[in-house]
Amino acid sequence: MRDYDEVTAFLGKWGPFQRLIFFLLSASIIPNGFNGLSAVFLTATPEHRCRVPDTANLSSAWRNHSLPLRLQDGREVPHSCRRYRLETIVNFSALGLEPGRDVDLEQVEQEGCLNGWEFSQDIYLSTIVTEWNLVCEDDWKAPLTISLFFGGVLVGSFISGQLSDRFGRKNVLFVTMGMQTGFSFLQVFSKNYEMFAVLFFLVGMGQISNYVAAFVLGTEILGKSVRIIFSTLGVCIFYAFGYMLLPLFAYFIRDWRMLLLALTVPGLLCVVLWWFIPESPRWLISQGRFQEAEVIIRKAAGLNGIVAPSTIFDSSELQDLSSKKQQSHSILDLLRTRNIRMVTIMSIILWMTISVGYFGLSLDTPNLHGDVFLNCFLSALVEVPAYVLAWLLLRHLPRRYSMATALFLGGSVLLFVQLVPPDLYYLATVLVMVGKFGITAAFSMVYVYTAELYPTVVRNMGVGVSSTASRLGSILSPYFIYLGAYDRFLPYILMGSLTILTAILTLFLPESFGTPLPDTIDQMLRVKGWQQALDFCTAHSPEAGWQRNKKMDSFLLETRMPATSHGCQSLQPVEGNQHQALNSAVTGQDSRMSFIPREPFFGTALRSSTLFAEPQLLLQMISLERNGKSRLIGNLGSEDIL
Repeated sequence: MRDYDEVTAFLGKWGPFQRLIFFLLSASIIPNGFNGLSAVFLTATPEHRCRVPDTANLSSAWRNHSLPLRLQDGREVPHSCRRYRLETIVNFSALGLEPGRDVDLEQVEQEGCLNGWEFSQDIYLSTIVTEWNLVCEDDWKAPLTISLFFGGVLVGSFISGQLSDRFGRKNVLFVTMGMQTGFSFLQVFSKNYEMFAVLFFLVGMGQISNYVAAFVLGTEILGKSVRIIFSTLGVCIFYAFGYMLLPLFAYFIRDWRMLLLALTVPGLLCVVLWWFIPESPRWLISQGRFQEAEVIIRKAAGLNGIVAPSTIFDSSELQDLSSKKQQSHSILDLLRTRNIRMVTIMSIILWMTISVGYFGLSLDTPNLHGDVFLNCFLSALVEVPAYVLAWLLLRHLPRRYSMATALFLGGSVLLFVQLVPPDLYYLATVLVMVGKFGITAAFSMVYVYTAELYPTVVRNMGVGVSSTASRLGSILSPYFIYLGAYDRFLPYILMGSLTILTAILTLFLPESFGTPLPDTIDQMLRVKGWQQALDFCTAHSPEAGWQRNKKMDSFLLETRMPATSHGCQSLQPVEGNQHQALNSAVTGQDSRMSFIPREPFFGTALRSSTLFAEPQLLLQMISLERNGKSRLIGNLGSEDIL
């Protein structure tokens, strides 16, 4: 029985049809790059101060001293949210008193900005912050706006898969592209902050939905070798291209409404793609629409200059492809065993932390020293080599070491930012960009790595839960940047520390490089750590008694690990019962390992023992029977315990 890839193998791997689909679907992602991060400029907060009415009868001296001073980055600047009580200083001015000489300013009563604020227009003509005064007591609304966008992304990620499964990949792709573009256009006419925020939430829903639809459509149409490049390089690099366009638009258009209007134009141009991007033949077959699928495949063959066979699908194959069903699984299966539970928890932490770092650094570019538009462009530019590096690492090197290295690089340089002298602010910017590079590379790799860790029966579910954790991280990321108002280096310290801790956590995940993808939960690779050794020692403890474990020892000694193999002297054939010899070596009757059951951290003891004399020795072990079932512990070696 042939699968879909075998049936369509005659199309070739990289003909004109595949190239067209690759580049058109990748191009459809470009608007996502600037729509998603447009908040960098739409919600920017320019320098501001309390407005003192021109009608106020103040001398020039009192007008210049109408605002109290505060410390910012080691220097005194006018307070942005407080002013001296206007009625009081007007009276002082009328009496001819001079500030600082006749009046102690520290004793003068203060008040809020009752007459509004004056915003600097050195960089922006207007933003939503300047239009609706989202500063001081309302400064929490700017990061909330971004969080609402990512909240829409979270909701969209839940429904996009179900929509595309029911209505088709192509239909959902273009409807949600229209949703993203249409609601962005409506934002231009927002009458108040609440209207803008609700529309931004809907834009987020549309953005992730068309991204998922394009991603799925590409992976289903393209061949196996091309779809890997499409999923790791195609959509990511074109997203980065869209991100790079954002500061170019913002540089020439400084008014937020006009900027948002300009950003909707590329989305309108995507309408023409409808006549060039076909529906997924795989999805059509799953819906029983066999003739439509065959028409698309024959058109693809014609575009590639290939003569299609007279019969592409026979009736038995079509029936099998359309009726094939898998055993249903629930989200609780991600918690069924201790191993998959640990993988799920660690994946959630990994995705959430990476998302906080990626979006936090992307949103933080206005707070860096130097030109805000150049900083944003550089933040987008470093993503391109990061994606290329991630692709190369995935092809040639182990996953967990590649991930841990990228995360450690990204986190460590962020911790160094606080050590940079103020006059070397360019160095601080370079460190932030290097941090963005490392975290972006990790973000690109984590999709593939997570998919390889989960078995086929729950793979989509596992990646989906991890992706949801990523959305939660993106929702939190604006508030990491918000903390910069209290300490400029606090966001970098928090993001850097979390990233380094996550890099260490990654080392405890199993290595999937070069191993077959698991199909069932029992086939999953095992989480690294001391628990496996604890299970084995517990199973052979003096309290358990060796007779109880005789069946498990037989499996170990006779099936999985012959006594004469691997150079393991402690398991060589001896006079007497081999089960008793094995039990003796572990429980303490052998003096070389007598301290293991009492040692809380016994990795060193196991490494130095003759049982684990070979560094690369792998033992297949069976733990205690639980719930009437013997549970396979997996590959256990000395390096797995420490």
